[in-house]
Amino acid sequence: MAFSETTGTNEDYEQASADQLRMFYAAKASVNTNIDPPSVPSTVGAVHADTVAQHGERVAIMAISEYQGMLQSFLVGLLNARRVLEIGTFTGASAIFFANALKRNGVASKSTDGHKPIVSLDISHEFAQTARQNFDRAGVNEYVDVVVGDAHESLNELVGQTFDIVFLDADKESYQAYYDKIVGSKMLAKGGLIIADNTAFNWVTPFIDISVPVAKDAVPLRVPYSRHPECVDEGRALHEFNEYVRQDPRSEVVMLPLFTGISLIRLLPNN
Repeated sequence: MAFSETTGTNEDYEQASADQLRMFYAAKASVNTNIDPPSVPSTVGAVHADTVAQHGERVAIMAISEYQGMLQSFLVGLLNARRVLEIGTFTGASAIFFANALKRNGVASKSTDGHKPIVSLDISHEFAQTARQNFDRAGVNEYVDVVVGDAHESLNELVGQTFDIVFLDADKESYQAYYDKIVGSKMLAKGGLIIADNTAFNWVTPFIDISVPVAKDAVPLRVPYSRHPECVDEGRALHEFNEYVRQDPRSEVVMLPLFTGISLIRLLPNN
């Protein structure tokens, strides 16, 4: 699907598969006309267009789509979230959705302890600078603190702070380490939610029913789509992460087969 599922044309609809047309329909049905800020922030289309122009489509697809942004915004509202941690800023689209959702929750741009509501981690100075410009254009700069550096080290610096929602969307081979740090260090607030993106990439799903840890000589399903030999290690790591969370007595997970897979993880009581 395209970045913008809410602005398809008749030609798009007529050429879509049944599942794709259902996605278009659901996306348009999720644009609420009665909320402010709006379901789709006014600047995210330009953020995506600029990202394509500067980095090309193959890089721009790392951004969440409009529909995913609306879904994650809904979760912010459902939890009445006050603080969000995201690992993987990219060019800022996801944080813009989160910031607008926090505004709808009545969250001010700074808490009484001086922290901004959103902390966004990225290893790239270039992407961080672009994201800050996009935040300024979207009017959410005061809501997002972008921290540049190795996320493992940045998480160590954040121990003691708690977040209602954590969004994992960075280097996939580190998901398990990020998860353990966040859960083990009590960084997820009581009743909070971890959203892990891309957990059912095309190079993850062929590992179905392969036991973990995945043996080096394990052979995933020979499927005819998206064979990326360079992504085997990433697929293996994500499969191991998915199985790790599924078997973790501290949490409960449900994976949505939307986009490239979204896992919603909550801690069980007394954890």
